[in-house]
Amino acid sequence: MTVSERIETFLAADAFGVVGASSKPHKYGNKVLRCYQQNQHAVVPVNPVEKVIEGLDCVASVNELPAHVNSISIITPPQVTEKVVISAITKGIKNIWMQPGAESPQAVATCEAAGVNVIADGSCVLVVMGYREH
Repeated sequence: MTVSERIETFLAADAFGVVGASSKPHKYGNKVLRCYQQNQHAVVPVNPVEKVIEGLDCVASVNELPAHVNSISIITPPQVTEKVVISAITKGIKNIWMQPGAESPQAVATCEAAGVNVIADGSCVLVVMGYREH
């Protein structure tokens, strides 16, 4: 698939998880979450510490995401992304978008080996979906 086709497949999901969601508005983990909200997508923040971000209840890990979430955006350091990807594959997540700075060759290879639709080419969900500040 081309990158455009991978993105189209990713965005066709019913609901999205944001791994690395942040309560701090200047952080990308918060901007990505708000981007999904701005585009009227169902979204679940994943953060092991926070309980609520941007009015949404958080889950502590990928393992706790509701079953209807099959696309996740990852905004974590590469070494964390590698662990998140393994949990996501185990959970049955079909689409993973590693935001710029979150990707690692190992995480990408793990996704590809598992047949997961992976976007890790520097494409940013904020650009693709047209994020705007409040």
